[in-house]
Amino acid sequence: MTVPGIVLLIPKLLVLNELNIYNTYAAMILPLVVDAAGVFIMRQFFLQIPVSVEEAARIDGAGPFRTFWYIVLPMARPALITVTILSFQGSRNELGHYIIAVQDPKLFPLTRGVAGLTSGQLGSGSQFPITMAAGLLMTIPTAVVFIFFQRFFTRGANVGAEKG
Repeated sequence: MTVPGIVLLIPKLLVLNELNIYNTYAAMILPLVVDAAGVFIMRQFFLQIPVSVEEAARIDGAGPFRTFWYIVLPMARPALITVTILSFQGSRNELGHYIIAVQDPKLFPLTRGVAGLTSGQLGSGSQFPITMAAGLLMTIPTAVVFIFFQRFFTRGANVGAEKG
């Protein structure tokens, strides 16, 4: 988490080439699925779940998979939603990754298209009014995802899980 993302661009490019997924949709999606912040958030959340909840599930006859899938994972919904929103928002801002992951114009995401408007790649110089309009339109999906999931932020993980 302390290493700037720009430092990892060349290793990412080398890995994408080794996996033979360079210039594909997989190259744009797979490296952004899991990041250190998401792992940290989920780990901290799972450490807060009381051991007594898992013990109660074991006493009731649930195995490890069933305990995780039906007991622990539903309790982790706020953390999962937080990681989903942060990952979605973060992936939309990963211009550096998209520059090295694909070269085919058919695969360019909105982020790279707006960058092309800003740099004047369309032939008529910088188009700041169009760039600002495109940037505003790009924020709409992120805002919709946040508004849809915001009600889950305030719910706690252990509400009703054990008696005090």
